[in-house]
Amino acid sequence: MKWFSKTQQIQAKKKQLDTLLKKLMESGDFVSKEHKLKKISVQVSFVKTLADVEIIHRDVIAYLIQSEAESLEELRESVPFETVMITEDISIIEENLLHGQLLIQLKDDPSKGMLLDVVAKNGRQVTIPEVEFSVLGPKESFIEALDTNVSLIRKRLPLPNLQVKDMVVGKLTKTKVAIIYVDGLADRENINTVVQRIEDIEYDQIIDSSFIVQMIADSANSPFPQLIDTEKPDHVVSSLVEGKIAVLVDGSPFAVMGPTNIVEFFSAFDDYTLTWYIASAFRMVRLISVAFSVFATPLYVAVLTYHYQLIPNTLMATLISSRMGIPFPPLVEALLMELTIEILREAGVRLPTKVGQTIGIVGGIVIGTASVQANLTSNVLLILVAMAALASFTTPNYKMNNTIRILRFPFILFAGFWGMLGIAACFSIIVAHLLKLTSLGRPYIEPFVPLRILDLKDAFIRMPFSWQKMRPILLRPQDPPRVNTRRARKKHDIDE
Repeated sequence: MKWFSKTQQIQAKKKQLDTLLKKLMESGDFVSKEHKLKKISVQVSFVKTLADVEIIHRDVIAYLIQSEAESLEELRESVPFETVMITEDISIIEENLLHGQLLIQLKDDPSKGMLLDVVAKNGRQVTIPEVEFSVLGPKESFIEALDTNVSLIRKRLPLPNLQVKDMVVGKLTKTKVAIIYVDGLADRENINTVVQRIEDIEYDQIIDSSFIVQMIADSANSPFPQLIDTEKPDHVVSSLVEGKIAVLVDGSPFAVMGPTNIVEFFSAFDDYTLTWYIASAFRMVRLISVAFSVFATPLYVAVLTYHYQLIPNTLMATLISSRMGIPFPPLVEALLMELTIEILREAGVRLPTKVGQTIGIVGGIVIGTASVQANLTSNVLLILVAMAALASFTTPNYKMNNTIRILRFPFILFAGFWGMLGIAACFSIIVAHLLKLTSLGRPYIEPFVPLRILDLKDAFIRMPFSWQKMRPILLRPQDPPRVNTRRARKKHDIDE
């Protein structure tokens, strides 16, 4: 009875595998051929658009033909591959076949197969960053190949406790995802949170890391990004050393990192390649630019609509002459100009690079000049809107830049209806939202609320490295000190 039961199991597995191969053969890029060896016959199957055909003929078929093996275990010793898998699991065979591996079956016993890694290494080479361009520092950026991206991190962080946890997400796409952290440094609660949220994802397709971000963020409806993304391996390594967790997605050239706070979205990685006072000055310029970008146009609308008494007498004549003959109130005028700027931006992004640059420059000049000459907008507002748009580009993070662009519109509407009180009310609503916002369960506007003095050393001002002796409290690192203070005090110059 046991023999009969085992025979039934083999027949069932053979039938399942035959059904899988017949289904795959309906596709024009699937190849399945029989090869006669010296003592046995084997069936070789692979997807030619995913596998490297040259490797198959050079390193597999050529060795198989010369082999005198009579089983898959003996065939394993005949091929020059370090990693060879022999399995009866249909799901494993299906997954590996559809990821470019080669399947070898015995003609007499096709119920199991041997899998060889012959995946074609297609894709672009490592190039300079296109989004996070930096003047100083490394020029390498991530690409779409997950293994290459992990190697770029390991090359810079050769630690045995650098852990890479592989997962598969997406019911149909079956996308590979890698969770990377430094064991003994990253907080276990943060690691478990990321792992659990990715495991809980139920969606048919995961094409890019941005899909993961939207599905594991604490508040998916918030306009503020709660996880920071980067295409620079050096940025990821710096974050891992602090105690963050990084997530890489196969097919995406961006890594996702967390937990994070709002300050990091206004900090460029160039800040750490410059002296602390120059980096701090540039960081302050960015923060002032962001404030100007958000409040410039709303203040113009509020002052001209409700608060004439705030305008100096010397400026009043200029504003009156600039608005003379304009048929729209300041609110409608501002909204029209802001929408025009956003249309030009979006058109410039969607068009090819050279055409997009031309559209942005020529369109802005032509439309701006024509609007003033046609008395549809004032030249003062045109200057403010153009400067606000320019100031918004100082934000290093693209997603936060989009948030800043969108925030201007509610501020303009509140200013148009209630003046300065409306601006204060809109600002209060945003602050209240930020107070309850978290990143992987950690406070989003730390180190200000809650107030953490040690983390303020890398907030508005980037203090010298010698002052930053502790890792950020926000991350709850298992090993908080960054510097061995005893050894640092013992170091002396040669002439001392």
